[in-house]
Amino acid sequence: MTDRKTASHSYSGLPPVARGLKIGLLGGSFNPPHEGHRHISLEAMRRIGLDRVWWLVTPGNPLKDNDGLPPLIERAAVCAEIANHPRIAITTVEHKIGSTYTANTIEYLIRRARGAEFVWLMGGDNLTGFHKWERWRDIVAKVPIAVLDRPGTRHKALSSPAAKFLAAHQVPPHAANMLTQEQPPIWTFLDIPLSNASSTAIRNKA
Repeated sequence: MTDRKTASHSYSGLPPVARGLKIGLLGGSFNPPHEGHRHISLEAMRRIGLDRVWWLVTPGNPLKDNDGLPPLIERAAVCAEIANHPRIAITTVEHKIGSTYTANTIEYLIRRARGAEFVWLMGGDNLTGFHKWERWRDIVAKVPIAVLDRPGTRHKALSSPAAKFLAAHQVPPHAANMLTQEQPPIWTFLDIPLSNASSTAIRNKA
């Protein structure tokens, strides 16, 4: 197995990108990454017609207690082992650019990857608290969003403040492949085969 610290240096920059590529962005602490992350990435590629999914491994979630968070290098390397797919790329670019908030990261990616078409991916559990994210309205104004169902989250997600605010801009699941062809704000909620994998459950079990 490749030494994780050696391999991790390749994660600090942007993955290869080209004009016209449809790229899903899945951000998080990935503490730890698990099969559920891979599952929603593959479902997003299939349902939305994405060419790639980038896992944005954050230095730390501003809304969570980051005490005890494993080193970024280690989490990125484990992500690569879990993802294990030619169309899923791992990046720690948020650490490189000093970004704490998703809104700043998205602005950076749009500037640096001109011509790429980004879609922000999140689980239904994240939509429930999306209105607490820093500059969340800026996020929805800049990129389409695909929310993927998670066990036990559908009702709370669709009745959340963010979902109500964006109700007029929601498109049905069968139109998910149109997300990159319309101007934001635009979003959809995708029912997918559910995975019970959870970072919190894995940490508790450990």
